[in-house]
Amino acid sequence: MINYSEEEGRQYHTNLVSSDIGEYVILPGDPGRCEKIAKYFDNPVHITTNREYCTYTGTLNGVKVSVVSTGIGGPSASIALEELCDLGAKYFIRVGTCGGMQLDVKSGDVVIGNASIRFEGTSKEYCPIEYPAVADFDVTNALVSSAKKLGMNYHVGVCQSKDAFYGQHRPEVLPNSAELLNKWDAWLKMGCLASEMESAALFIVASFRRVKCGSIFLVMANQERAKAGLDNPIVHDTDSAIKVAVEAIKELIEVNK
Repeated sequence: MINYSEEEGRQYHTNLVSSDIGEYVILPGDPGRCEKIAKYFDNPVHITTNREYCTYTGTLNGVKVSVVSTGIGGPSASIALEELCDLGAKYFIRVGTCGGMQLDVKSGDVVIGNASIRFEGTSKEYCPIEYPAVADFDVTNALVSSAKKLGMNYHVGVCQSKDAFYGQHRPEVLPNSAELLNKWDAWLKMGCLASEMESAALFIVASFRRVKCGSIFLVMANQERAKAGLDNPIVHDTDSAIKVAVEAIKELIEVNK
């Protein structure tokens, strides 16, 4: 493959080299969340910001760890994961926000995705649609253990990954409304917990690259609760999901020592 960065070992999109990152990486979408997450590290240092990819590196339990933003959606998330794998990273936790779908998934809860519906395009360029997008078992267990330890109200199950944010929130006005509405209804009936935009691509790329990836999300709101006339405040503070992810990284580090 062509080295577009024109510098040996430097990744084109993230602008990173192997010495910049640890084997454990937290992946938020929003570059603005990286500094917030890095504050939980010991001795965090801002490495670089290039395009949507902002990177800080520090330590947890004496081990080098990083946070790298991925931007929105599967294409940019897959690029981040590919380049981080090329640099030697092995454990990944996606931290972000989601919209709840089941009525018991409330604003402010956290959702741990153990698998994702591949309703996006990136993963289809990696493998046929029949192959499932599944989170790593060890990373998922670490997230569950950490959520319990921190006393979080959490849910574990299947999420939906999409490409079009407004396809979810105003499907009835789109030319493809019938498919969008019918599939949303099917996913609700199957017990899908929440909707977000990156996990399917990350899980598929991680499977292909033989690395370990999990996901945790803050529930910002739940449109199904709103439809049902139930309490549905909007929550923006991702600190609860971040704390679980950081604690899970610590647990993985201790297990792997």
